[in-house]
Amino acid sequence: MANPDFWSNMDKAQGASKELKGFKNIVGLWHDMNNELIDLEELLKITAEVDSDSIKQLKNDIDKLQVSFTKLEMARLLGGEHDKNNAIVSIHAGAGGTESCDWVQMLLRMYMRWAENKGYTCQTVDLQPGEEAGIKSVTLIFKGEYVYGYLKAERGVHRLVRISPFDSNKRRHTSFASVDVIPEITEEIDIEINPSDLRIDTYRSSGAGGQHVNVTDSAVRITHMPSNIIVQCQNERSQHQNKATALKILKAKLYELEKEKQEQKLAKHYSGKTEIAWGSQIRSYVLHPYNMIKDHRTNTESGNTAAVLDGDIDMFIEAFLKKRR
Repeated sequence: MANPDFWSNMDKAQGASKELKGFKNIVGLWHDMNNELIDLEELLKITAEVDSDSIKQLKNDIDKLQVSFTKLEMARLLGGEHDKNNAIVSIHAGAGGTESCDWVQMLLRMYMRWAENKGYTCQTVDLQPGEEAGIKSVTLIFKGEYVYGYLKAERGVHRLVRISPFDSNKRRHTSFASVDVIPEITEEIDIEINPSDLRIDTYRSSGAGGQHVNVTDSAVRITHMPSNIIVQCQNERSQHQNKATALKILKAKLYELEKEKQEQKLAKHYSGKTEIAWGSQIRSYVLHPYNMIKDHRTNTESGNTAAVLDGDIDMFIEAFLKKRR
């Protein structure tokens, strides 16, 4: 940053400044914790034989230190190349028909509540409603620091077991939905796309988004023919904005695709994606005959299904990140 030409490339300079701020926060937190620990050790020696109020205050200070330690541990876990980036999240209904569409809507609410509690913002890019109820597929962009680092733990198939609200005989049903999470790429990452490789279709939007929606063909669908990746956007106010957003998502998907090729994981995530059905789930949400949510990758469990479906998913995310590390 001391280089005279540092600010000549504004995007690169801002990226470096943001990176430096992140490093300073982590190192600063470590120094603060270290100093606090030294002080607490000295106070513990002094107050060992003193009144219970002093001991109680020491316990409170130690609890605060434990919270700081957890923050520092998470900063260590979120050290991936794009963990600081925004996240593009797509949820698709799988086996289960109307049940699965309703399950997609439940997952959407869960992630939006989680983001709200974390102070993140959420932008709906595309939403395809189910034929009878719920949502067939939805794509969103979650914005905030480290949001991709957290939500990457959610990529996979999610399974729901419950008494169906759509079944007059009140039978138990199993539904599936897939969650795909990729980082939103930053401007300094240059992705070359040949315009001749794209097929761009416009159509009339079916959702909310302003006075022009349902009046003009403002929605945009882009097909990248070499990879057969399809992205679409319908929630911006104009066709130009929808096209720009769709291209941004396409670039992120192509970048992730190339990255996974290099890691020899292409078949798993794209051309040979796991079937959205029994046996492929990363997490099961059982609401009948008992209440239990279990992550099959880490064996993390919770009996408080209502809280989890209301966005309290940090225990599953943290367990996955720790195991992955």
